[in-house]
Amino acid sequence: MKARLAGAEIEYDVRGQGPPLLFLHAFPLGLFMWDAAAAALERDHTVVRFDARGFGGSPPGDGPLTMERFADDGALLLEHLGLGQAVVAGCSMGGYAAFALVRRHPDRLRSLVLMTTRAKPDTPEGRSNRALLAERVLKEGPAAAAEAFLPRLLGETTRRERPDLVASIRARILSIPPRGIANALLGMGGRADSTPTLREIRVPTLVVGGAEDAFSPPADVAALAHGIVGARHVILPKSGHLPSLETPEALNAALREFLGATA
Repeated sequence: MKARLAGAEIEYDVRGQGPPLLFLHAFPLGLFMWDAAAAALERDHTVVRFDARGFGGSPPGDGPLTMERFADDGALLLEHLGLGQAVVAGCSMGGYAAFALVRRHPDRLRSLVLMTTRAKPDTPEGRSNRALLAERVLKEGPAAAAEAFLPRLLGETTRRERPDLVASIRARILSIPPRGIANALLGMGGRADSTPTLREIRVPTLVVGGAEDAFSPPADVAALAHGIVGARHVILPKSGHLPSLETPEALNAALREFLGATA
């Protein structure tokens, strides 16, 4: 399905019934990464997910995909669907957008799930590396992003035991327009420091990490959770940076427990 939001055609999926649950996807993926979660939770929730601009069925915008733009599109989609407050769940880049949503649309937030993400901004070196990779992607195509990110997106167990998943994610990355990847890299590189935002979160929060995550190690996930009043946190064994794809059953169990406890 498509929705016209702030001048862009955004691809989205909505299913189920009950309290709204809005998923924000990781880089460089799309709404498909939530397939298993949507199937598991649609019986008790209205599950909403969408492709950020430049990914899946949503064409790239004219400039960087800021995390504020990503967050605003999520809030606009809830409004378009006539939905009120939602549980907002963001993974990695989606977590950056979730922090922006906390700042810009606190009235939309019922509770929060932060997966394999971090509040700190990129270092100057990190921003420079993202900008260099964005240039490379525009010249060489999405294979440059796959080469740079895929080895660290997935945990050791997944890489060893699930070559089919590794190949599937690589194929998904290769299908993304170079401009979409470049815009997201620049948007992530320029994102705000969300560390002060942690003190603003006053809704029930679950922080999820992967035991084998190279980008957001378990110690960093624990520190993030400790910065949010009353937050719970869980580390999923055998999972890397993408628990919804690597260990979906474990993630869905953690989500069900959290949603049930905070209903």
